[in-house]
Amino acid sequence: MNWKIVLAILSCNIVFMSASYTMLIPFLPMYLTRELGVDPASVNIWSGVVFSATFAVSAVMAPIWGRLSDKKGKKLMAIRASLLLSISYFLGGIVTTPMQLVFMRMFQGFAAGLWPMELAIMTLYAPRQKIGICLGIMQGVMTAGGIIGPLFGGILAELFGMRMSFYLASAALFLNCLVFIFVIKEPPEEDRSTTPVKNTSAESSWGLLKVPLLRNMLIYAAFVQMVILILQPILTTYISSMAQHIDKLVLVSGLVFSLSGFASAISAPLWGRFGQHKGFFTSFSWALITAGICMVLQALPNNLYLFAVSQFAVGLFFAGINPSINAILAENTDSHTKGRIFGLMFSAQQIGAMIGPILGGVIATFIGIKFVFIAAGFILIAISLLSRKHRREYIGM
Repeated sequence: MNWKIVLAILSCNIVFMSASYTMLIPFLPMYLTRELGVDPASVNIWSGVVFSATFAVSAVMAPIWGRLSDKKGKKLMAIRASLLLSISYFLGGIVTTPMQLVFMRMFQGFAAGLWPMELAIMTLYAPRQKIGICLGIMQGVMTAGGIIGPLFGGILAELFGMRMSFYLASAALFLNCLVFIFVIKEPPEEDRSTTPVKNTSAESSWGLLKVPLLRNMLIYAAFVQMVILILQPILTTYISSMAQHIDKLVLVSGLVFSLSGFASAISAPLWGRFGQHKGFFTSFSWALITAGICMVLQALPNNLYLFAVSQFAVGLFFAGINPSINAILAENTDSHTKGRIFGLMFSAQQIGAMIGPILGGVIATFIGIKFVFIAAGFILIAISLLSRKHRREYIGM
């Protein structure tokens, strides 16, 4: 298949996947209280359990699915993930108790792995000189789906109730499954001798962690995801505290919250192009340090409009981080290990996602909410400095 056609099809699939997820997740507390009869006093506890159940299971399963994709085929694993995710969303629409919803989210964690397979398939189809651009576009449409989802989910919840959102998400993932079955072909395999990092086809997925470059990039991916989840639980509250004297508080808070997403959707392809021309280690380092500085600066303004500007700036620079990680991993693994390495990356991100909200909550509670932004910024700056320090080691491999 032509790589441009594959990119276009996968981009549509990613929008469906991302929008399906984000049109439900922000409204889970509402679903628990309105549909499942949870007492408002305990809804936060149930929300936390429901939210984290998926991360715990997917962190374990992702490397297993990645290994199977290298043995049985990336297309087959993409079909598996799409179909099982479709079933999980359907089950979410018919549950009647909060514990059933927890089990549904655990099953969703078992089913997860579609995003790593999308990445693996695209990196195998894309010409080596176009990988950065392709991954940047994929990250951009992933973010765009994340913006569309909450808006669409809110409208559906008001008009038809939240159960309809689950059914629609199920239909979107089933459509993705059909596309993989009938349209996308199994990507071609690469010649191992052309891969910069040797001996990445280890029998065990964990054998890949013996390669310093791959191990460190996975650690960086976990910390980056942790930074995202450090901020997400407190961001709306922080925005609302600055916007309390403004009319239409919920609307204004939502718009400011989404500014980084809009910026990321715009700049992610540009970061991909920059990395393709200047080197992905360079784009990774610069995206980290600029995003980190902007996050630290977010702790300064007490004015909502200045904070909105900083939120947009964070999105512009943060958008370059994950595409750079993905491109570095893709360039330094062959077709026989791409499924495993992207599975491990997804697992690392799930671990970061579990740690982030806890760390953010502790910092906000015991030190202050502004220090959450400072901590997040310094983590990104520290990763940038570490990656610069080890850059010669990577290039010399």
